[in-house]
Amino acid sequence: MDPAAELKELLLRPPGWSVAAAESLTTGHVQAAIGAVSGASNYFRGGLTAYTLEHKVRQLGVDRAAAEASDCVSPVVAEQMARGACALFGADVAVATTGYAEPDPARAVRVPHAWWAVWHDLRNGRTAVRSGLIEVPGATRTQVQATVAAAALVQLVNYLRAARAG
Repeated sequence: MDPAAELKELLLRPPGWSVAAAESLTTGHVQAAIGAVSGASNYFRGGLTAYTLEHKVRQLGVDRAAAEASDCVSPVVAEQMARGACALFGADVAVATTGYAEPDPARAVRVPHAWWAVWHDLRNGRTAVRSGLIEVPGATRTQVQATVAAAALVQLVNYLRAARAG
């Protein structure tokens, strides 16, 4: 099953959950995939592409010191972006991506890579957080963006499957 279609089924299963997205590297690819599914307005609250440190801090509440220390590319920043998307859009769960779409010798980035994160505001006042690294050696910029977006959606679906099962 297509991950975006499975996402719909998992989110609408009682009790229904809503989703939001915060993107940097993927520049809206995750949001586009979620919104491409018929009926997305029943569970997709919205998304934000925050490409700069300033916008990650201002719009998503990312900690400036953590972002500066990692050039905005770390599991902590991805997790804070996802948390911020939940808060900004009033969603139950959010997915976020941040990374490098191509090598950058000045920053010692040899391989395109990204961090993804899933943040879930549980109804009992707790949260669940998952994050991981995706490396895409040898890919073009647009291939990296597409690969990371697809992988982030798969990770979101995997998290939701486990949350629904347990």
